[in-house]
Amino acid sequence: MKVVSALILGISAIIAASLLSDGLTGLRTADRFVTVKGVAEQEVRADLALWPIRFVATGETLSQAQERARASRDAIMAFLKLQAIDETAVELLRLDVTDTRANPYPGNNTEQKFIINQTLMVRSSDIDRIRQAAQNVSDLVDSGVVLSSDYGPGGPTYLFSGLNEIKPAMIAEATASAREAALQFARDADAELGDLRRANQGVFQILARDQAPGIREDQQPVKTVRVVSTVEYYLR
Repeated sequence: MKVVSALILGISAIIAASLLSDGLTGLRTADRFVTVKGVAEQEVRADLALWPIRFVATGETLSQAQERARASRDAIMAFLKLQAIDETAVELLRLDVTDTRANPYPGNNTEQKFIINQTLMVRSSDIDRIRQAAQNVSDLVDSGVVLSSDYGPGGPTYLFSGLNEIKPAMIAEATASAREAALQFARDADAELGDLRRANQGVFQILARDQAPGIREDQQPVKTVRVVSTVEYYLR
């Protein structure tokens, strides 16, 4: 009876060890995976230009400052017309009037003066025309217009709004790039590529094409769109 019991216990131990071994092997196999990244880049052109033209006019009286501001505004509109930019593309964005006598800390200068800061916004999809006009902006200074950059950097801002249209193709390209990298890794590791374990689309970035110090993306009409996808594959 003792011999039979011992034999049963021995067989049970062998079976349990075999099952445990199979389970650990399956666990190790399931944990074998590779994480790879796929990159896709595409060069795009901006499809919208926003150009805030800021100018300032001063006068000893409010009416004098207004007259000078009106003359500067007329000069700007004439300049834009000369650059073939329609007046319907221009709107008044901001108007500030300052009375220097209202300053609680006037310093040594007690002379009353009125200062008018005004911003005209040019909005256009004709990128090349806006870019050319911005390069000729010194003509405004020559005509007596006092330009200002008190409310931010001068010059046009170039925007790209077609990201949703190129997303599917770029995601497909990044995914294919990641799979190719995973296949190469599997070959090098003497393994086979298995099913997809996990995927992360990644964040789309709009970058300056010419990434030089001090140059922002929105200052360049031509940009680079990039996405980096992270993908995990099982290995067999």
